[in-house]
Amino acid sequence: MSAVGQSRTNAGRWSPVSIRRPGSFAPAVGDHVVVRSKHEILATLDEDGRLDGVPFMPEMFQYCGQRLQVFKSAHKTCDTVGRTGGRRLDSTVHLDDVRCDGNAHGTCDAACLIFWKTAWLRPVDQREVVPGITESVCTEAHVDAAAIVGTEDGATIYSCQATRLPEFTAPLDWSTLDQYVDDWRSGNERLRTLAAGAVYVGAHGVIRRANRPWITLGPALIRWYDRFQRLAKGVPFPRKWGSVPAGQRTPEPPPLGLQPGDFVRVKPYDEILRTLDGDNKNRGLYFDAEEVPYCGGTYRVRSHVNRIVEERSGRIIALRGSPVILENVWCLGHYSNRRMFCPRAIYSFWREAWLERVDAPA
Repeated sequence: MSAVGQSRTNAGRWSPVSIRRPGSFAPAVGDHVVVRSKHEILATLDEDGRLDGVPFMPEMFQYCGQRLQVFKSAHKTCDTVGRTGGRRLDSTVHLDDVRCDGNAHGTCDAACLIFWKTAWLRPVDQREVVPGITESVCTEAHVDAAAIVGTEDGATIYSCQATRLPEFTAPLDWSTLDQYVDDWRSGNERLRTLAAGAVYVGAHGVIRRANRPWITLGPALIRWYDRFQRLAKGVPFPRKWGSVPAGQRTPEPPPLGLQPGDFVRVKPYDEILRTLDGDNKNRGLYFDAEEVPYCGGTYRVRSHVNRIVEERSGRIIALRGSPVILENVWCLGHYSNRRMFCPRAIYSFWREAWLERVDAPA
């Protein structure tokens, strides 16, 4: 063990120090909490700046002492590193619109929702308990240093909650039913939403099996699904395919010149499909099923996405065409294979080809 994880005794030697873990605290969705002080949080971290494997990132220090609201229970999440599907974790929540600003990670523009261990939070009526600084095995400098793994071929390799997610979570099969009970009991989802998700999963399974070369029922089943959704005022089948022929460039209309604060309307789903190739991509950017519910809606532009940390490699990658993020437009987990109702609320990235500029609503 290095000196970082030890304390000096009277004899001048180093001895291990245990990590301080505050008493159990289980805030519910909608509860207000206070983020503990920097000293309190540092006392919970190991010498790698983690608690139960969850990194505390430098971007999180700015929220210390703030009163915030619980957005979702993070009893489960999705794996964007190994694409293994759902993952389970404990004693963790997401706070309302508390997202990483990327300042310690190459100015990443993804604006990921942050994971908060409940040990880093306290009830609003509980007083701060400041441990002696010599009791901490971790300092702010260690947290800053942990954001960078090193360099490879001249590129900086970053480490964050997104890149380390498989290390602090466990596999969660989509068929494990107790997770959906937890979705409801935690307040993450309503029973009506869970029921609608079950209808979609069942329909998607039937349509997928009916879309094989020797069966021609797939398109008819999709039309029936869409008719049912129109009657129920729901979302049309969200896994249709783009119509741009293979080898032909996807459309690139004149830029809208969007800036944060501008209002846009998302084009109808059928129009967007005409901008996508057979892989549902426009100039390399994938249009996901989770974006379909927002088609036809009006939203404000939040920010541009020029660069992000790629979760698998930890490298910064540049995005072509400067797609945008729209305010309050994120993955709801309602149509995600093997990871239904994930509460991570990952922002969708939008090509300007899928949007049209509109005036600010009254």
